[in-house]
Amino acid sequence: MSEVIERIEQTREALLAALAGRDWDAVGELDLECRLCVEDVLAEASQNEGAVRASLEQLLETYRHLIEVASGERQSIVDEMTQIRQAKNAAKVYHLFS
Repeated sequence: MSEVIERIEQTREALLAALAGRDWDAVGELDLECRLCVEDVLAEASQNEGAVRASLEQLLETYRHLIEVASGERQSIVDEMTQIRQAKNAAKVYHLFS
């Protein structure tokens, strides 16, 4: 495996680990690293097309998973904020009648 493909694999694995730990700061940093890796991989694509394609497909699947998890987290926050607002409104009504 070429050095560039190996680097993208390591970055992808680190991205998955950061995602599993919900370490969003690390996800952001690794996203930037992935972008650099992809640029390097594309430069090597003509030499080792099959390996590059496989590596990029795995990275794409990782990003699909990342988007799915991040969307779920965002929806959880929206739901929590809705519950907080409803509780706040209920408390205001309670205080009006007490």
